[in-house]
Amino acid sequence: MSALASVNSGDDEGSSATAVGKGEAGKSGGGMQRILDLIERVGNKVPHPAVIFLLLCVLVIVLSAILSAFNVHVTYETAQSVPAPATQEYAGGTEYPGTGLPPASQYTHDYVTVLETKKVESLLSGDGVRFLFTSMTHNFNDFGVVAVILVVMVGVGLAEESGLIATLIRKLVGWAPAWALTAIIVFAGIVSSIATDAGYLVLIPLGAVAFIGAGRHPLAGIAAAFGGVSAAFGVNILIAPVDGIITEITNQSIKLVKPGESLNLTANYYFAIGSTLFLTAVITFITERIIEPRLGRYEGPGAVLESEDRPDPAAEKRGLRFAGLALIAVIIAVTLLAFIPGAPLRNPETGSLFEDSPFMDGLIVIIMIAFLVMGLAYGAGAKTLKGSAAAMEAITKTFAGLAGLIFLLLIIAQFIAYFNYSNMATVAAVKLADQLESANIGALWLLILFILVTYLLNLIIPGIIPKWAIFAPIFVPLFIRLGVAPQTVLAAYRVGDSPTNVITPLMVYLPFIVLVCEKYKKKAGVGTVISLMVPYTVVVGVAWLLFFVIWYLIGIPMGPGAPVKI
Repeated sequence: MSALASVNSGDDEGSSATAVGKGEAGKSGGGMQRILDLIERVGNKVPHPAVIFLLLCVLVIVLSAILSAFNVHVTYETAQSVPAPATQEYAGGTEYPGTGLPPASQYTHDYVTVLETKKVESLLSGDGVRFLFTSMTHNFNDFGVVAVILVVMVGVGLAEESGLIATLIRKLVGWAPAWALTAIIVFAGIVSSIATDAGYLVLIPLGAVAFIGAGRHPLAGIAAAFGGVSAAFGVNILIAPVDGIITEITNQSIKLVKPGESLNLTANYYFAIGSTLFLTAVITFITERIIEPRLGRYEGPGAVLESEDRPDPAAEKRGLRFAGLALIAVIIAVTLLAFIPGAPLRNPETGSLFEDSPFMDGLIVIIMIAFLVMGLAYGAGAKTLKGSAAAMEAITKTFAGLAGLIFLLLIIAQFIAYFNYSNMATVAAVKLADQLESANIGALWLLILFILVTYLLNLIIPGIIPKWAIFAPIFVPLFIRLGVAPQTVLAAYRVGDSPTNVITPLMVYLPFIVLVCEKYKKKAGVGTVISLMVPYTVVVGVAWLLFFVIWYLIGIPMGPGAPVKI
């Protein structure tokens, strides 16, 4: 049964079983477990998340009016991309304009540093009220996470309803050594940042099912996957698309003091690989030594993957064979479309497979197609999907379970739009950065403070790119003057950007994760997720900070030809 379509499938038995497990764990638990239990109880007593975000919308509206009345503003340097010029041309014999674009050689991905003044904008002013009444549909339409969830769940939902995912998880659990299961899920979560959204939408539900298959608590599997995907988002063993953006912003900031120098995409590669392996171990430790003892034994819904709906072994084997052939077909198609020179999914101007390419932009669609085709093939082979009507019913069932989530995302989209319109987040970030810049301390302590401030700012500006566009022009030149290399500043920013991702209420996938938790614990709420993830924020934050300090003191290069100090 789909993790989304069966949001309400958890029953009182599941809730009581979970509570019993927690009671057993609590007998041997210490102060940390009692604190986490308190966080969960308090968090789950707050109103429904939709009500919370409605109240936050009201708070932002009122606060923006107060701060605007006091003319609160900041002036700062920021990195902005260079727009490509376009001209309107009227072809003879027509009254409709055409857009004349410059040659490909004139396109650049450069960023320029500009001086910008931002003041808090009142949402109760004339312009603000007009924005409130005219932007609602645009805010929701521009909230990309909604479309991403709907697209990917076409494939994932059908694959789960067909039984493919449960079968694959059974095979994974049977193949993977018991001691390695957590580490495999965490490592896969960290690496999944190459595709950004896929880790949240695919791996987190699978983490729960994998843990159930191993006789472990599904909420621990959710926490392990979420920790890998989000608390370590800033690093990877691969070069991710976001690396190109933050590197270019860094390069533009370097030009403020050293016009002839720049970084390349591998400037943090050694540090990223080291951090990936280190954080895999840390997040695995947190899951197994803190989270699972607190949760105790699970006996709720779906505690055993075996069910009467499981096909006989011969049909299951045939279904897996069909799914494997379908996957091979998808791989061949993607290879022809992306991996040969001149393929249509490469960047049409540069030929790049990864930089600004349709392949990277279309990864979610590729993942959806892969799951959809494999689910259909498995359902045909295992006889779990009989005809197109059954397939459509599986997809419809998945979408029906998304109704509450879509409404919540409608409210969240308004809150984020109001918050962005007010400029309050930018004003807070710049003022904190100014305070940090004025601190008269050594380079290492300043780096540590910089990481800690980034931890805090990430709670209200969770995106890795917007914060860096504000911070880079301030801190990169400052640290260069202190003898700290730009790649070291970028590495420090990566450390500060991720650990609080898992507890910020502005994490756009938080409602989705609560929804997945509700399958296994009927009364799960925001408090449940936050209490699960607080240990990851604290332990990952401290451990990764110490890892960075040791790396800095030893002087290990951040990447090829990228020393720690100038």
